Amino acid sequence: MDVFGKALQDQFNNGTTDTLWLNNSYDEPEEMPVDIFFRTEEEMPDIELEAMDLCEGKVLDVGGGAGSHALILQERGFDVTALDISAAAVDIMRSRGLKNVFEGDIFNYQGEKFDTLLFLMNGIGLTGTIEGFKNFLDHAKSLLNQGGQLLFDSSDITYLYEDTEMPADKYYGEVAYQYEYKSEKGEWFNWVYIDPQLLKKIARENGWECHLLFDDGQDQYLAEMRLTDPEQ
Repeated sequence: MDVFGKALQDQFNNGTTDTLWLNNSYDEPEEMPVDIFFRTEEEMPDIELEAMDLCEGKVLDVGGGAGSHALILQERGFDVTALDISAAAVDIMRSRGLKNVFEGDIFNYQGEKFDTLLFLMNGIGLTGTIEGFKNFLDHAKSLLNQGGQLLFDSSDITYLYEDTEMPADKYYGEVAYQYEYKSEKGEWFNWVYIDPQLLKKIARENGWECHLLFDDGQDQYLAEMRLTDPEQ
């Protein structure tokens, strides 16, 4: 059930929504503002603006949502494709004028290569777990042109555990979420936040160079990764 997609559709069609709740595995449910997925360039935070300024060549915007980032890149003249697993999101992006939109899962996406793989709004979290992220890095090699880059923001969520113990059976950045909208609940899904030190270690061990390009001062950072050996 595409609960998130229904909320996006209401926002797109009506300019307003009921409350979209984000249930989670670590605390009380959080209210998720839907209008942020329709932000203009002027409304976006510096970390997202910086990421779009750093895009190169042909771009794949993964987890495109309502297409706000991809539309800005398209307006700037980039050859950009937006990818999302939500059919509703894909329909909205097309309705908003995005030329290249694909419905699907990044792990199954193949056949086309890009110069930039872009994940914003903690989108790299869709890899689900640390192992999932490592698997994605292998898959990403088949999606990048020589010299291409993986560009994403993520967070160190140590602050969530200031008053409670970190989980002993898994990495603390591995969490689970569930969307709830108009009394309908979606499926639980895994999400991962990667602290910068672990990210650099994983990158080094898997043949990538990692550079932290921006820190917003609130535990969120922007990272660029490129293959150590472009011939891989």
